[in-house]
Amino acid sequence: MPPKIRGMTANLISPKGSMRRFTLMLSGEDALEGHTNSTSPPMGLPHERFLLGEQVPLAPVLLLGQSSQAVNPAQMIACLQPVHLHATRDHLILMSQNQIDLTEDESNQLLKTVLPFIEEDFQSTVLYQGHYAWFIPAGPFTSLASHSIDQAHGRNIDWWMPRDTHDEGVAKRWRKLQNEIQMLWHINPINEARALHGLPSVNSLWISGIGKLNDVTSPSALKESNHLYGSHPILAGLAKLFNIPYSQELNISALAGSFAWLDEAEGFWSQVSQALINKELDELLVIDFPQGLVRERIFTAKDLHHKSWAFWKKAEALTWKDLIR
Repeated sequence: MPPKIRGMTANLISPKGSMRRFTLMLSGEDALEGHTNSTSPPMGLPHERFLLGEQVPLAPVLLLGQSSQAVNPAQMIACLQPVHLHATRDHLILMSQNQIDLTEDESNQLLKTVLPFIEEDFQSTVLYQGHYAWFIPAGPFTSLASHSIDQAHGRNIDWWMPRDTHDEGVAKRWRKLQNEIQMLWHINPINEARALHGLPSVNSLWISGIGKLNDVTSPSALKESNHLYGSHPILAGLAKLFNIPYSQELNISALAGSFAWLDEAEGFWSQVSQALINKELDELLVIDFPQGLVRERIFTAKDLHHKSWAFWKKAEALTWKDLIR
């Protein structure tokens, strides 16, 4: 029997507590084909929109997850991240942060160099300085439309640069500050030392995630979970926001009622499927994003084998590739 799919089966979400269900979410990628004639990219990656809502208030959720301080749920917050923009013949490409090998000391020194300029333009002090991200009240940049590094990295930044929404001139003001920071970091000893070691320079600052906690609208599949599993800091922030226990590593013996977003989900598939077969779980809810759209499917133990039209042949087990196809 094929798995139940949202839109085809009624009562997909069982009443809370009535089923021992494990929810597994997979990361999604943009489906840009329908946006190529648009003036701007889609706001947020599919899983960011699913977890946070259409306004994608990423910065305050990341701040909540990375720090121990209280976050004002009504305050608009921006996330600032030191990055490397790689120059090609005719455009710039944003590199992901795990490609630049930034140390904590380098992060501290780089922020110290530009902090007066940031706080002057944002008209506020930095709330929290993490290793890879700094958080500050958005202030004059509140209306700026932006995109996370996870969404924009590896792409021509021309289409992904921050844009004005209802207030004109905000993006221009940001580019002016960004250019000042680029010039200061260009002559910074940190980058000179990195060049000697063959490391990419930290040559720009990226802004994203502008929003407030009051704008977070998360799905019931997450909010009604008894535990969140996964290493992404979005989960750490949502766990604090909704007061849900959180662990980076999956506890395979405590799957029932939990929600997981795993980088290496394939490695746990045999154990999860065995938990269904052993009746430790009643259902597995898989959430993924083919073509950028939310897809939710429920699997039970009887869905774990392909039934052949040839009755004398042994049913084949459902593989991970079958699951995500």
